[in-house]
Amino acid sequence: MPKVEWKPGNMLYPLPVVMVSVADEEGHDNIITVAWAGTVCTNPPMVSISVRPERYSYKMLMETREFVINLTTEKLAYATDYCGVKSGRDVDKFKAVHLTRQPASHVGAPMIKESPVSIECRVREVQEYGSHSVFTADVLAVHVDDKYMDEKGKFDLALANPIVYSHGEYYGLGKKLGTFGYSIKKKRQKKQRKQTNEKK
Repeated sequence: MPKVEWKPGNMLYPLPVVMVSVADEEGHDNIITVAWAGTVCTNPPMVSISVRPERYSYKMLMETREFVINLTTEKLAYATDYCGVKSGRDVDKFKAVHLTRQPASHVGAPMIKESPVSIECRVREVQEYGSHSVFTADVLAVHVDDKYMDEKGKFDLALANPIVYSHGEYYGLGKKLGTFGYSIKKKRQKKQRKQTNEKK
């Protein structure tokens, strides 16, 4: 059966959903939930977020050109949704959803203590498109919660139960299916075993 063709639209799902903390030059802060976020470059480390100009946080972003990306978890799902539907013009979101401000090292915006990973960012450029503007930023520092370190000293984000956003709904990640490069690794292992058996 052929696929159904729809009009152009954003169907790139699922996506990471993050809480972005911002602050203005006077120290007033806010949290905005963003699903339009992603990696731009590995070296130098760069990320991007897309924000509507009418959002309360937009002016803060344009003023200080700094922000913190805070990753979200199943425990933070309610707060994540709340910070995406309530405006900072009307409510202190930190207080409303019982989140804790934590000073960042390089930017004025606070980190969210309850988040397993907080990424400090400084805007390199802003591209204004249609409904959204894209803020491309350099990563200045990454802060991780050490309670998600495994027994080998490796940070394991899966222990935090991260969530994703898909077409208006939030989901947990589910089971692990493999690791990067596992499709090639299996073939290599089979080839090595075959060569070993042939030598016997």
